[in-house]
Amino acid sequence: MTPELTALTLAALLQVVQLCLYSVAAQRQVGRKTALKPRDEPVELTGTSGRLHRAMNNHFEGLMLFGIACLVITVTAQSTGFTGFCAVTYLIARVLYIPAYVFGWVPWRSVIWLVGLLATTSMLLAALI
Repeated sequence: MTPELTALTLAALLQVVQLCLYSVAAQRQVGRKTALKPRDEPVELTGTSGRLHRAMNNHFEGLMLFGIACLVITVTAQSTGFTGFCAVTYLIARVLYIPAYVFGWVPWRSVIWLVGLLATTSMLLAALI
């Protein structure tokens, strides 16, 4: 497996971890009865639960682009030390983004997010060059 696909697999597992963290926090906030009901009416999550939910959704957005970058690099056999470094950088940024978002690390949350985006963009550009 290429380093890029390894990082993508770990990023997908990170998404599962984020889903679990969010689910536990949300259930604690709204209670089991509300958590088990259908969402006919939206439930407003605040505090840590809301931040975990938003961080998870943000990772879904970034994961789409990162997945495309990993797929393009791997299918076209363009994996290099640079693209592997970018993939690991993306993964580290996404791991750091969770506490940065939850604990409101300003401006570091935005910086960490940008590092992940630049790593993904660099992989996409490397595939074209």
